[in-house]
Amino acid sequence: MDLGLAGKRALVTAGTSGLGRATAQALADDGAQVVLCGRDEGRAAAVAAEVAAARPVAGAVAADGAAGAVHGVGADVTAPADLERLVARAVELMGGIDLVVLNAGGPKAGGFEELSDDDWRAAFELTLMSVVRTVRLVLPHLRAAGGGAMLAIGSSSIRQAVPNLTLSNSVRPGVNALCRELATTLAPDGIRVNVLSPGRIVTPRLDALDERRAGLEGTTVAAVRERTARAIPLGRLGRSEEFGKVAAFLLSDAASYLTGQSLLVDGGMVTAL
Repeated sequence: MDLGLAGKRALVTAGTSGLGRATAQALADDGAQVVLCGRDEGRAAAVAAEVAAARPVAGAVAADGAAGAVHGVGADVTAPADLERLVARAVELMGGIDLVVLNAGGPKAGGFEELSDDDWRAAFELTLMSVVRTVRLVLPHLRAAGGGAMLAIGSSSIRQAVPNLTLSNSVRPGVNALCRELATTLAPDGIRVNVLSPGRIVTPRLDALDERRAGLEGTTVAAVRERTARAIPLGRLGRSEEFGKVAAFLLSDAASYLTGQSLLVDGGMVTAL
């Protein structure tokens, strides 16, 4: 399905691995220009080159600034100055911004009694304030473009608490609530805002969480995942590219009448209404 993303200009924060990278890939595959960021400049550039090389041959355009071009920029989403530089660089590279993927690495794992005040502050900065600051910076550019779309990558924890992820369970619902408000206030500007949350999608983040869980339970990662898969109606863990394709759809004009929504890509795992 052609989503009509050719020529669209997309900024993807935390786009060097996992769901951010998968979303960047799906956008680039459909012809969007993409600027992705990661903490390490060299890695961001390398991932951008890999994303560009993996595009379907028919849609691959190598020239900077052309449809389908992919760029990597070093930026830490918890550093306000880095975000300012990232957005300015994205506008310089692409000539503007139409689409924004609001992503960040997951906050520290652990139960309530394991977490310090510093852990709570770090989670707030990483998960919520990175979104607040990014939105603040990109809004003038989305308005200048005549509208656009933003998509926050969340977690199934906004619907159903996940054991030993107290910080995610507590802070991510704030992102969800913020995006619902923004969807209403920005609708007159032609800007759509949605949240897409993964369930058990295989990523480096899930690898780390399952390794931790296996250690706590005295079992293996394979055993943890086998048990998890049995609890998912579709009977398996998800693939990052499955998430990325849904994200690209939500950012595209194919979803032009969809805003203020919080959707799950979880194989039916979460049954809470």
